[in-house]
Amino acid sequence: MGRAIGTRGILQLLTSISFVLAVAGAATAQTANPPSAPPSTTAAQPPGEVRQMLELMQTPQVKEWMATQMKAAPTATQAETAEVSALSELVGHARRHVEMVSDAAMALPDEVASASDIVEHEVAPSGWVLITTEVVVLFLAGALVELLFRIVVPKPKIRQSDDEVMTVAHHATANLFYRIVPAVVFAVATLVPLLAFNWPPITRSMAIAIAIALIVARFAVALGRLLVALVTLPRADGERQISRAKALFWFRRCALFVIYFAFGWAAIQVMIPLGFSDGARYFVAYILGLGLFAIAVEAVWSRPVEEGEHRSLTLSWGLTIYFGLLWVLWVTGFNLLLWIGIYTVLLPRALAVATLAVRSLHRAEAGLLAQRRIATVLLDRGVRALIITAAAFWFGRMLGLAADRMAAGETMVDRIARGAIGGIVILLAADLLWHLARAYINGKLDEARVDGAATDEEKARRARLQTLLPIFRNILAVIIAVIAVLMVLSGLGVQIAPLIAGAGVVGVAVGFGAQTIVKDVISGMFYLWDDAFRVGEYIESGSHKGVVEAFSLRSVKLRHHRGPLTTVPFGELGAVKNLNRDWTIDKITLNVTYDTDLVKAKKVIKQIGQQLLDNPDYSPHIIETLKMKGVEQFGEFAIVIRLAMMTKPGEQFVIRRNALAMIRNAFKENGIEFAVPTVQVSSEGHEAEARAAAARHLSQRPGSEEPAV
Repeated sequence: MGRAIGTRGILQLLTSISFVLAVAGAATAQTANPPSAPPSTTAAQPPGEVRQMLELMQTPQVKEWMATQMKAAPTATQAETAEVSALSELVGHARRHVEMVSDAAMALPDEVASASDIVEHEVAPSGWVLITTEVVVLFLAGALVELLFRIVVPKPKIRQSDDEVMTVAHHATANLFYRIVPAVVFAVATLVPLLAFNWPPITRSMAIAIAIALIVARFAVALGRLLVALVTLPRADGERQISRAKALFWFRRCALFVIYFAFGWAAIQVMIPLGFSDGARYFVAYILGLGLFAIAVEAVWSRPVEEGEHRSLTLSWGLTIYFGLLWVLWVTGFNLLLWIGIYTVLLPRALAVATLAVRSLHRAEAGLLAQRRIATVLLDRGVRALIITAAAFWFGRMLGLAADRMAAGETMVDRIARGAIGGIVILLAADLLWHLARAYINGKLDEARVDGAATDEEKARRARLQTLLPIFRNILAVIIAVIAVLMVLSGLGVQIAPLIAGAGVVGVAVGFGAQTIVKDVISGMFYLWDDAFRVGEYIESGSHKGVVEAFSLRSVKLRHHRGPLTTVPFGELGAVKNLNRDWTIDKITLNVTYDTDLVKAKKVIKQIGQQLLDNPDYSPHIIETLKMKGVEQFGEFAIVIRLAMMTKPGEQFVIRRNALAMIRNAFKENGIEFAVPTVQVSSEGHEAEARAAAARHLSQRPGSEEPAV
C-alpha cells in the first residue's frame, strides 16, 4: 500500500512539473515574440525559485530518474489488464509455439544442409573411416564385453532344496545378480571408448548422447527382467501373482517405449551442436512422439486379458483418445497439463508394480529379511519415496523450474513449485521415518513378550516395555506428523510463528476447559513413571478390578476375570492395589474335630507341601511351600487351624485348588475328620414334661376343650 501511494505521489509530482514546464514554455514564447501592446506594458518574468527548479530539471540525472519512475509505475488499469489477459497470453503462447514449429518445418531442409556442412567440416581432419570406426566401437563395446563376462561368469545355478522358501530365496538372489551385474559391466564398457578416443568437439557431444541412450536402454531391459522375475514368483498356495505371459507382454512394451524414448532424446541432443533451431528440434521431437503414441496404442489394444474376461472396447478407445490428447498438449506447448496427464496414468502403475515386486521379494527372501525389520521398511517405503521424489523433481524440471532458480525464489511460481516439491520430500521423509520407528518399536515389542521370559526380573522388564512402548509410539506419531505439517507450511511460505503462538493460546484455553482430560493425562504419566502397574497385571482400584489389557493417553482398560472390559480414566483410579508384584501369600483355614491329633495333622500337611514341591508343574511357582502355622482358635464345634504358602503372583489359585484336594484325601487316609456344625435333639427322661407342654399349648387355642386326664 505504501509503495502504491508513493508511486501515485510521484506521478502527481511529475504532472505538476509538466504543467509548470508548459507554463514556462508559454511565457518564454511570449517573451521571444511579444504581441503588439501598449509601450507601457512589460512582460512578466518568473520568480527566481521557478527558474532554479527549471534549471535543475534540465540536468541529465533528473531526466534519467524521471524516465525510470515513469517506466516502473504501472497503473491500476495496466495491472487489471494483465490479470484479464493471462488466459489469452497462455493461448497466444500456444499459437506462437505452433507457428514456430510450422515455420521450422518449412526451413528444415535448409537446416539439414547446414548441419551436413558442419559435419563435413568436423570430420574432414580425421576422416570418415576413423570417426565411423569409433562410433561402431562405441555401439558394440558394451555388448561384446558383457558377452565375454557371461562366458567367464556363467549363470548361477538355482539350488534345489526340500525347503521351498530357501529355494525361492536363492532364485531371487540369483536373478538380482544375473540381471544387474551384467548391466553394470555393459555401462562401464560403453564409457571406455567414450573416454579413450580423441573425439572432435561436436562428435564428442553426439557420442555422449549415444552412450547415455545405450546405458539407459540396457538398464531398462535389466530392471524389466528383474521385475518380471519378482512379480511372477509363486505365492504360498503355489499360484503366481501375475502370469508370466502377461508380465512378459508388458515388459516388452515398456522396454520398447523406454528404448525408443532414449534414442529419440539422443537424436534431439545431437541436433543441438549441429546448429538446428529450437523449432526444428521441436518438430523432430513431435514427429518421433508419434512413435511413442503408436507403441502405447498398440499395447492398449493388444493387452492380454485374464481367462474368462473380455477386452473392454470402451477402455481401449478411451485410452487411445487420452494418449492422443497428451500428444496434442505436447505439440501445443501445454507442458503443465501434459505432465499432469502423464503422471495420472504412469505414477499409480509404477507404485503398484514397485509394491508388488517388493512384496514378492519379502516372501522370496523370507530367511534374509524376516529378522531385519529396518531393512524391510527401507526397501518397501524407500522405493516408494524414491519414485515419488524423482517424479516430483522431473515434473519441476520439465516445467522449466531449474534448481538454482527455484532456490533463489524469483517469482511466485518458483516459490510455489519449490514449496510443493519440498513438501513432497518432507512428507515422504516423515513417512519413512515413522515407518522405521514403528518397525523398530514393534520389533522390540515382539522381542519383549512376557511369556518368553526366563526369570522374574526379565518378565518384569518385558512387562514394563509392553506398557510403555505403545504409548511412546503414539506420542512419536503425533510429533512427526505435527513437525512435518509445520515444515510443509513453512516451505509454502506460510508464517508458522503465528500458528505456533495461536496453538499455544488454544492449548491454554483447552487446558482450562478440559481440566478432567488434563488431569487424566498427567495422572497416567505419573502412574507409568511410578511403575504402578503394567500390561498383564491384575489390579484393584476402588470398585474397579481386572487384568490390565491396554493403555491410552488418558485411560486404562481392565479385563475382569468374568469377562467384562472396563475403561477407567487415570484420574479416577486413585490408590491402586497390584496383585501381581513379587510374591503373594495364600492362607487356608481348616476346621478339625476336637479329638484330632494336631501333631499328626501337621506331619500330613508337611508331606503334602513336599509333594507340591516335587510336582514339576507347581514347583517353579512356589516360593515357600504349604505349611501348617498352628491353631488359629477354638471354635464352638471345631479347632481352627491355619495353613499358608508363598507363591508367585497369579499362580496361587491353581496350587490352592490342588492342595485342598490333596488335604482331603490325606486326612481321610489318616483318620483325621473335618468338623462340621451339628444339632443334637434328645427327649430321654422328659416324657411327662413334654405331655404337659403339649396340653398347655392345646388349651391356649380358641374353641378347644380341656382334655380329659
